[in-house]
Amino acid sequence: MAARTRMTLPPLLPVDDAFRRIVATIETGPVETVPLADAHRRVLARAPAARLRSPPADLSAMDGYALKATDAATVPARLTVVGEAPAGGSYDHALKPGEAVRIFTGGPLPQGADAIVIQEDTTRDGNVVTVKEAPTAGRHIRRAGLDFDLGATPIPVGRRLSPNDLALLAAMNIPWLDVHARPRIAVLATGNELVLPGELVDRNRIVASSGVALAAAIESWGGAATLLPLAPDDRDTIRAAIRGAASFDMLVTLGGASVGDHDLVQACLGDEGYSLDFWRIAMRPGKPLMFATAGERRALGLPGNPVSTMICALLFLKPAIEKRAGLEPTPLSTEPATLAVDLRANDNREDYVRATLGRDSSGRAMVTPHKVQDSSMLSVLAASNALLVRPAHDPARKAGDIVRVARLT
Repeated sequence: MAARTRMTLPPLLPVDDAFRRIVATIETGPVETVPLADAHRRVLARAPAARLRSPPADLSAMDGYALKATDAATVPARLTVVGEAPAGGSYDHALKPGEAVRIFTGGPLPQGADAIVIQEDTTRDGNVVTVKEAPTAGRHIRRAGLDFDLGATPIPVGRRLSPNDLALLAAMNIPWLDVHARPRIAVLATGNELVLPGELVDRNRIVASSGVALAAAIESWGGAATLLPLAPDDRDTIRAAIRGAASFDMLVTLGGASVGDHDLVQACLGDEGYSLDFWRIAMRPGKPLMFATAGERRALGLPGNPVSTMICALLFLKPAIEKRAGLEPTPLSTEPATLAVDLRANDNREDYVRATLGRDSSGRAMVTPHKVQDSSMLSVLAASNALLVRPAHDPARKAGDIVRVARLT
C-alpha cells in the first residue's frame, strides 16, 4: 500500500512580521472632495485655509455695557446709554466721553470703547447706567482674530476629523474638504455549512455571524464594507466571487484558507493570479491567517472561527484600512494591568486571551481571563472588554503579576 504524501507546512510567522508585511504592501488611497457635513471620521488630505478671521471684529464676551475705561475709573460713575449692540447688530457711531452702549455677548465693540462692564456690576434708570465696579481696559473683550486669522490652517493633513474639527472648519467658512477615499473592503464568507441570519438552521448548518460583525468593524475603522453573497465550497463559485471583487481595495475571505479538502480559497486565489505572501501565523486564535497579492489587489484570508476572525481583523485588517485611509497604521495598543488569577506557561504562539478588565478597591487595573477560550464562542468574546496579550513562551504567571492588555471597548 502506497504511503500517504505528507504536506510540508510553512513555519509559523510571528505576529509582528505579519503586520509589517501586510502594511508594507498598502498604499494611501486616492483623494476625493466631499461636503463638510459628510466629512466626519474622514482623513484630511489637504489642509484648508480659513476664508475669514474669527472673530471678525472685537466682540463682547459678556452681557453688559461697552464704554471707555477712563470714564468709569472712579465709581460709582454715571454714563448715558446711547444705543445697543446685540449679536448680529452694531452701534455704528464713535463713543463720546461719558457715553455707554448696551452690549450683548457676541456684539461688536463700538468705536472708541475699550472695556465691558458686566450688567451685574451696574444699575440702570432710563437711559442712565450707573457703573459700580471700575472696569479694566480689555476685560471681557474677544479680540478680532482671537480664534484664528485669515489664511490659518489649524487642522493638519492626516487628521481623522472629529465633530470638534468639523465645527472649526465650519467656522473657517469651509464648505468642502479634500479627504482620502474610504477603503472599499469586500467580505466573502465561504462554506457549505453557512446560512444567513434568519434562515432555516439544522444540524448541518450554522449561521454566518462573522460577516455582519466584520462589516460593522470595517465601518468603525473608517472603511466601506460590502458583504458578498455566501459562497459554498465550490471552486467555480469562489473564483467568480474573487473576480467580482477585483475593483475593491481589498478582498477579505472568511474560512477556507487552510489546505483541507474543502479549503479552496487559497487555491482559487492562485487561479485568479494572486501570489501567496504568507500563511499560518504564530498566534492563538487565528493561526491559519493568509495574505496574498495580485498587482494592486490585496486579499486577506481570515480564519473561519468567529472569534479568530475578529481578533485577526483587529490586528491586521484595521491597520491596513488605516494606511489606505491616510493614517499611520498602528499595531494593537496594550497597557499594563494586574493579573487576577494564576496562568499556566504559554506555548510557541502569541496568545490573545479574552478577558474582563476592571479595577479593584484601590483603583488598580485588574484583568481576569475567561475560563473557556474556545475560538468558536462568541458569547465569551461579547462578554470581554479586553484581550490579555501573552508573548510566545511566556512563563507561568501568578495572580498579582503585571501583564499587558488591549482594550476592546
